[in-house]
Amino acid sequence: MDIFGTILAPFKWLVSAIMVGFHDGLSAIGMSPANGWTWTLSIIGLVLVIRAALIPVFVKQIKAQRGMQLLQPDLKKMQDKYKGKTDQLSRQAMAQEQMALYKKHGTNPFSACLPMLIQMPFFFALFQVLSGISSAKVSGQGIGAMSAEQVKQFDESTIFGAPLSASLLHGGGGNQTAVWILSIVMILAMTASQFITQKQIMAKNMSEEALASPFMRQQKMMLYILPVVFGVGGINFPIGVLIYWTTTNLWTMGQQFFVIRRMPTPGSPAAKALAERRAAKGLPAMPLLGGKKADAEAAEASAAAAVEAKAQRVQPQRKNRKRK
Repeated sequence: MDIFGTILAPFKWLVSAIMVGFHDGLSAIGMSPANGWTWTLSIIGLVLVIRAALIPVFVKQIKAQRGMQLLQPDLKKMQDKYKGKTDQLSRQAMAQEQMALYKKHGTNPFSACLPMLIQMPFFFALFQVLSGISSAKVSGQGIGAMSAEQVKQFDESTIFGAPLSASLLHGGGGNQTAVWILSIVMILAMTASQFITQKQIMAKNMSEEALASPFMRQQKMMLYILPVVFGVGGINFPIGVLIYWTTTNLWTMGQQFFVIRRMPTPGSPAAKALAERRAAKGLPAMPLLGGKKADAEAAEASAAAAVEAKAQRVQPQRKNRKRK
């Protein structure tokens, strides 16, 4: 076995064990073990387990992203300070100051990517499990925690006539028209949900300083590059993997919607909207995750002023009555 396969072996077992657990549970309540929808719900259950386990990591990711946004003004000043200096001492001094800034704000550029990095081994493991279903069925072997009988059931299971182990590029039996249609629909849903998630972050959950920073230019590039990468790569993914990735993207979209509405970035349009909603209800400003107390107080004062301005009515002037 190659090194990559050796590393993924425990992830393959864990992924398949979670799927088998959901499959057995759904079968116990009356769903057919060989039905494609039973296995589809098992894949969705796998997503729910992994994403629920990643919630603490997601909270850390939010804090890291807020820290990266808050340090952008200081980072720009530091870059201007060393602009044009290419000597070794200047580069070392710049690197040290940059690390000091990261430490001060309790963040680093890699923290924001942590949930994605943690998910990738599970994603590749699921890809290997589903891609190896057909060959395992022919040899009469199991995969990970899946028995040979369950491998056979999965390989023969379909949704809308398309096998879960089939892919757009490589086929895999079943109704090929159904495979093409379902694969294209899932790829479009996967890429669209990812684009919408990133777009709503940039439109509603970034401060003015972050929008004007070099970091924002990179974010704009990623906004269009990542959906294209996953869309092109999706033609290789088995339908089961497309179900997994679409489901996890929808989870991310809903999670970000909740964060933007309830725990927005300090100084962002979403933070101002939250402060206005709470001020309209007579509630104090909530402490924003990753924000400072001064930011919350300023947002509360600004929202209160906006609400008061809206509430004020121009009193009609009383006309003087003519005396008889």
